[in-house]
Amino acid sequence: MAILVIAEHEAGSLKAATLNTVAAAAKIGGDIHVLVAAAAVGPIAAEAAKIAGVAKVLCAEAACYAHHLAEPLAALVVSLAGGYSHILAPATTAGKNVAPRVAALLDVAQISEIVSVVSADTFVRPIYAGNALATVQSKDAVKVITVRATGFEAAATTGAAVIEAVPVAADPALSSFVGQELSKSERPELTSARIIISGGRGMQSGDNFKLLEAVADKLGAAVGASRAAVDAGFVPNDLQVGQTGKIVAPDLYIAVGISGAIQHLAGMKDSKVIVAINKDEEAPIFQVADYGLVADLFKAVPELTDAL
Repeated sequence: MAILVIAEHEAGSLKAATLNTVAAAAKIGGDIHVLVAAAAVGPIAAEAAKIAGVAKVLCAEAACYAHHLAEPLAALVVSLAGGYSHILAPATTAGKNVAPRVAALLDVAQISEIVSVVSADTFVRPIYAGNALATVQSKDAVKVITVRATGFEAAATTGAAVIEAVPVAADPALSSFVGQELSKSERPELTSARIIISGGRGMQSGDNFKLLEAVADKLGAAVGASRAAVDAGFVPNDLQVGQTGKIVAPDLYIAVGISGAIQHLAGMKDSKVIVAINKDEEAPIFQVADYGLVADLFKAVPELTDAL
């Protein structure tokens, strides 16, 4: 039994979610191969070869793989699928774009966002915004799976896998890269940050997020937001944490002025330590918080900044 993990990368380096996906593959059992598809695979492949538990890194180098377009990457994965019992991808925006196409082309069901492995054909995944866990079993010959990174500890980087080139698949030419607009920040990216401070509707305006930014600068933290804050136009949607935003599990999550709707809790409840600041002592966020402060955030947050 061999498992193929689709590596996710950006700016010439692996993204952290790939390590979590390899960890999930290790729990399934079998030889683990990592597929790196890029316009220049060298540095990425070398990084992938160091992941513990990986037996082989497969490299496909072509211009059509430069921007992680789903159609050419899916075609490549399908061309390699014959030798694998499982195909895994991180449950990120990119992974969710590629995996369903692979499953459709192979005419199998996709298993989405697993958080635990029971056996080689049985997996656990959250449903109902994380309020319930479903155990699902697949009888498909090839199991196409996306992995929720927060469900698995990242694999170590102590390996020394073999690197091997594979043939480039024909580009179906169904899409082309036009351009991208990247948000620039000196703060860490939400999904990889060790500390996150998020604001909700209680922040009252986008200008008040400067209070959170002051704390973030002291802690080296990322700034996030609830869907209510994003929908209100306080901050851009790339800061949204929650079921329809980004799923995070930092060492420390500070929720400020966030009531704790189910949708938001689904995106951060796996954080190691949760701190909540809210003036409503009945707010649902306090049910999951390790530390709760019932206070006016406009008084408490500046005091926190001064203390730091």
